[in-house]
Amino acid sequence: MNRSLLKRDGWTVPRADGLSFDVPSRPADVIVIGAGIVGCAIAYELARRGVSVEVIDERMVGMGATQASAGMLAPYIEAHEESPLFDLTVRSLNLFDQFVERVSSESGIPIPYRRTGTLTVVNGAADMSVLRQTAGALARRGVEADLLDAAAARTEEPHLAADAAGGLLIRAHGFVAVHDLTRAVAAAARRHGAQLVEQSRVRRISRVNGDFAVDTDRGSLRGDAVVLAAGSWSGGIAIEGVASGVPVRPVRGQLMYLAWNGSPLRRVLWAQRCYMVPWDDGTVLVGATTEDAGFDERVTVAGVRDLLEAACELTPQARTASFAGARAGLRPATTDGLPVIGASKVLPGLMYATGHYRNGVLLSPLTAQLVADAMLDDRADPALAALGPARFGEL
Repeated sequence: MNRSLLKRDGWTVPRADGLSFDVPSRPADVIVIGAGIVGCAIAYELARRGVSVEVIDERMVGMGATQASAGMLAPYIEAHEESPLFDLTVRSLNLFDQFVERVSSESGIPIPYRRTGTLTVVNGAADMSVLRQTAGALARRGVEADLLDAAAARTEEPHLAADAAGGLLIRAHGFVAVHDLTRAVAAAARRHGAQLVEQSRVRRISRVNGDFAVDTDRGSLRGDAVVLAAGSWSGGIAIEGVASGVPVRPVRGQLMYLAWNGSPLRRVLWAQRCYMVPWDDGTVLVGATTEDAGFDERVTVAGVRDLLEAACELTPQARTASFAGARAGLRPATTDGLPVIGASKVLPGLMYATGHYRNGVLLSPLTAQLVADAMLDDRADPALAALGPARFGEL
């Protein structure tokens, strides 16, 4: 990447703590649009490799799709489905131990992170057949997984409903506290010199005199290169030379929190209608709805009701829990279910990193590596062949 230093006039921007300060004229190598977990991870990876980075977002850090994530790290649940996405999520899971340790150390922020496994629970013979396929696929990959009959599943998790037909215990899986992870990644990026500019909406990306111009509702930023990691909002940003934006649509996901009563769940439970994530503080996160509701980010009565019903069906003990809250976020989905990661053919120097849908947290460390390698070392990972924006036309 061309790392020529670019000067621009200073302007006043809000800081993460709500105060304002003046940004002096200074160089910027890369402007990252989007301060969710993917954008923050990319900014961190670029900054720790010595790149001057600015991250810009209309919202506070982690307040887009990231807030609708339960932080589950569970790629092997769908091991019977061979796809580029499966291979990517497995690769990224293998990066998480080091990623969390490094980010927590550099930021000084503890990150709750557990690799206690997941238990997928089913209720019928047909679903047990699918679990057998998954168990077989995992065995061929050398991944430890236990196929459990009904009695063994209830021994593993005593809170399961009586109609559970069996389950699949995958010990490599885990979960991470998304809010803490995102906050730590953003702080670690700042420690390496990255600048976060919040509450500024990006309108347009273009070239001006050979430099990139990122026009916002509060001014214009200049840089050598741009990463578009704005999630569901990526398609609404005008790009010079591109007739229509990247085809990413919002899918609403609602989550709720329960204050658990009684003996705790032992690990993440995954079922057809919901999943349940037990935290050390006694709360249980239940998610998540999948709704084509446009850019409507409301928590709804119907969404909460469905989650409550599903949780009680899976674990009757949930009926004695207290309702502790709910939230919603918009997950960025593409038509083929794969994220868009790769360089623009229309506007050289623009890199896409969006459309991660339900896998933004899980894929964040790998996405950051892929983007940094491509931008800084001109090294295109073979995985990018299936993920590039060109599959959707002239982007």
